[in-house]
Amino acid sequence: MSITGMICVKAGHRSRMIYRVRLHRGRKGERRSFAERDYARLLDAAHQQLGGSIVLVWDNLNTHLSHAMRTYIAAREWLTVYRLPAYAPELNPAEGIWASMKHGLGNLLLDGLDALNATIKTRLKRMQYRPDLIDGFFAETGLAFELT
Repeated sequence: MSITGMICVKAGHRSRMIYRVRLHRGRKGERRSFAERDYARLLDAAHQQLGGSIVLVWDNLNTHLSHAMRTYIAAREWLTVYRLPAYAPELNPAEGIWASMKHGLGNLLLDGLDALNATIKTRLKRMQYRPDLIDGFFAETGLAFELT
């Protein structure tokens, strides 16, 4: 199972989280992680949902740095990307989301991958409706943002 997501902040609006979950069942030829096209679809969907330009602060995952992703970014004038330092999970507010979502999963008895998928999606959906929690994950990084 792979999960990707983004915390979205905009002056005068509640903070939001947009995420995607990918299940991989070990089938031959099945991709186990998100590809550039998956990230592109997520960003295009976020652009539509948020209705404006996006300033993306991204970690240095190899997929985020690839030629295909650089080409995608260059083709979207509504998208500006800044990179986090090489290894800085403490500066990434999404890390707080993942830690919170994973809390207690290690001792949870579930009946298969579909049950795990449903549990994770339920936990993430609950977080989506708690902008105060999302704000807390952002504040935890110590980063400030200025919206003009």
